[in-house]
Amino acid sequence: MELANKFEHTSATTREFTFEFLEQITDNFSDEHVIGRGGYGVVYKGVLENGEEIALKKLHYMPGLGDTQFRNEFNNLMRAQHPNITRLVGYCYHLGHQRIKYKGEYIFAHVEERVLCFEYLQGGSLDKHISDESCGLDWQTRFKIIKGVCLGLNYLHNGSKDPIYHLDLKPANILLDKNMVPKIGDFGLSRLFPSAQTYITINIIGTPGYMPPEYIDRNEITSKYDVFSLGVIIIRIMAGDEGYSKCAHMSSQEFLEHIHENWRKQFQGTMLSHTSDQVKTCIEIALRCVQVDREKRPTIAKIVDELNKVSNFGSKPALNQNTVSGKHLD
Repeated sequence: MELANKFEHTSATTREFTFEFLEQITDNFSDEHVIGRGGYGVVYKGVLENGEEIALKKLHYMPGLGDTQFRNEFNNLMRAQHPNITRLVGYCYHLGHQRIKYKGEYIFAHVEERVLCFEYLQGGSLDKHISDESCGLDWQTRFKIIKGVCLGLNYLHNGSKDPIYHLDLKPANILLDKNMVPKIGDFGLSRLFPSAQTYITINIIGTPGYMPPEYIDRNEITSKYDVFSLGVIIIRIMAGDEGYSKCAHMSSQEFLEHIHENWRKQFQGTMLSHTSDQVKTCIEIALRCVQVDREKRPTIAKIVDELNKVSNFGSKPALNQNTVSGKHLD
């Protein structure tokens, strides 16, 4: 079978599970083990023989699309092994028959079960942690999450000869471990492209609010698709959903000053220079990422470079709290 051939050269650390074993560790995929639901499947929690907790994504049966979804996610996760990308523990592709009683007689129906097994991440998904500046995560945790997501995306775009475009980056698809280290997950819509060019797709599939205008209007896919999604994510991490809604009604400079001032208030006048630089840099990056003209959006490599420059925590003189950088936002 063609799909089975795709799995011949898997990593030694990626196991092939039997469907019966996965049924056993999830009490037959009971509701008590459900930890998430999505458009393509249900996620369950299970525990392996060695005590390792895993998350099992059992895909809904969708002829054709199910194969595509499963194959995309499996192959791209096998290629993308990075600290900020969810680790694939194993998989199950089960073909069988099920006995069903129909009009007083038993028939045997064809059954396909597809399950992807991931490391279980105790922090849950990022969307559960998004809040405005006045509550929730502190700045350093938010900055660590922003940088980690960027490092993971940079690996997808530049970590191998052929770039991987995620195409569904959003807070629900970013998971956090117990130390709040972010890991990009859910590669069901991801695509592997032979080179960094512009591609035209027939079907519009994605999440409203995270899709760039050139994709909505002209079905165009480039690396800047993920960059646009990243910009929306960064703004939501820094300002919450309410803060993001204000972005559309302010100029770039007004929004930068507004968010910076909110964070300055959170520090109660004690914001250090490097922290102020981080806040401003992240806002500026995010605003460039969501530019309508994709040519004005930075590459993910450029974004990582900018974040690295403000990641060092050297002792610097305190910032004049009444000033905000007037950098040009293009």
